[in-house]
Amino acid sequence: MKLSTALQMLRLLFTHPEELRSLITFYLWHEQKRDLAAQHEHPTSGWDRASMRKCWEYLTLTSRSFSAVIKELDGDLARTVCLFYLVLRGLDTIEDDTTLPDEVKQPMLRSFHEKLSQPGWCFDGIREQEKDRKLLVDFGTVVEEVMLMEPKYKDAITDICLKMETGMADFCHRAATSSEFGIESLQEYDLYCHYVAGLVGEGLSRLFAASGKEALWIGDELVLSNSMGFLLQKTNILRDFREDVDQGRLFWPKEIWSRYGFTHPREMYHLPNEDRALWALSEMTLDALRHAVDALDYLTLLKNQSVFNFCAIPATMALATLELCFMNKNVLHRNVKIRKGQAASSHAEFKLIMRSTNPREVAFIFQDFARKIHAKALTSDPNFIAICVVCGKIEQWVERHYPSFVAITGGSDGVQAGINESDVRARIVKRDREIDLKLEKERRGAGGGTPQYKEDDSWPWELFAIVGGAMAVMVAMGAFIVWLIITYFSD
Repeated sequence: MKLSTALQMLRLLFTHPEELRSLITFYLWHEQKRDLAAQHEHPTSGWDRASMRKCWEYLTLTSRSFSAVIKELDGDLARTVCLFYLVLRGLDTIEDDTTLPDEVKQPMLRSFHEKLSQPGWCFDGIREQEKDRKLLVDFGTVVEEVMLMEPKYKDAITDICLKMETGMADFCHRAATSSEFGIESLQEYDLYCHYVAGLVGEGLSRLFAASGKEALWIGDELVLSNSMGFLLQKTNILRDFREDVDQGRLFWPKEIWSRYGFTHPREMYHLPNEDRALWALSEMTLDALRHAVDALDYLTLLKNQSVFNFCAIPATMALATLELCFMNKNVLHRNVKIRKGQAASSHAEFKLIMRSTNPREVAFIFQDFARKIHAKALTSDPNFIAICVVCGKIEQWVERHYPSFVAITGGSDGVQAGINESDVRARIVKRDREIDLKLEKERRGAGGGTPQYKEDDSWPWELFAIVGGAMAVMVAMGAFIVWLIITYFSD
């Protein structure tokens, strides 16, 4: 164990001992689903190839959080998503390098999808400070593996890369031709998030469908896929406010922060302005939360357990981050992150990651954080009513899909559903059951035997009368029309 990790654990012991317990429990009880290096996994993981082993290494270097959930995806989907992530990470690294001249960056961005079919292509012009520079220097390794992919995967990745690079290039050109990059309106903010995150959600859905792990129509769920990406991206933008402003990247839309009397986002972290800055933070939270219900809808469509975990864990972490950042002045001064122990548990007793395994539990996690956000909302906040409404929509979704008066219990006999008799709504269920039983007894007769059926041999005279009447009306109308025609032409 590294010294820094040990010190973090020691600090957690004295400050949040219940979270340390959850963290230790998680590491002890969480069982790794796959060993990519195992011999039987080689056909799907590609571990027997040196180039793919290097790609797995780059995945861990570029994203430790996503690396864990990607590696647990079933079959060849893990390798496919790994390469998809590395391709987009390479594209994103070029976009992030502000030292690249626009005349160099533009053609490179707009043709990046073509590089996926050029053996050995790499780029060493990225500044040394970029943390993922090494990936682009050795990008030929990624290209080598992409070229080995089945067309159904490669075509989807190439198409998403083409769409994303076009949007990134447009925004980069605007940043290069102005003194400082900034997003003006909420509409423009949504467009940016679509290019950098919504398309990622769309691409993943297409890969899930192509792999056969999910239904084919999942690949066409563009709105819900887009919302999943929006929720994660807008949470990151909200959390990284200070870091982005210090680097001259103004991702918070001007339409939001200018509404509270600011002429520049830098004014927001000055002490006299913090209260007003919290209203802007509140509206950014509100804008991110409006995608929560769509995210829940999307998760209910997933059937494969590994795919569900892959999508659900980042979503629940996003809600936890929004709750942590809401009305938190520290967001204005530094990057606020969830503690490791808090990531392993949503509160003292329940493990956040370990709970994110089915739609019902994830819905309750969303509900928990929505309630916490609602509890922190202030009546003096101009967004107070809107915050209450969006939190109420999450509550409404959860109650509609998983009614609180229905208790789910598990035991040796399997999962069972019971009714909470103390809940007023249980009376309706009880009454419906009594009516059903009464009707059943009436059908079976007083003796409770088999149902008694009485055959009706009479002619359906009412039906004959209706059909006959209809035919008579049609004949009469036809005769009337003929009479009109004869009368008209005789004149």
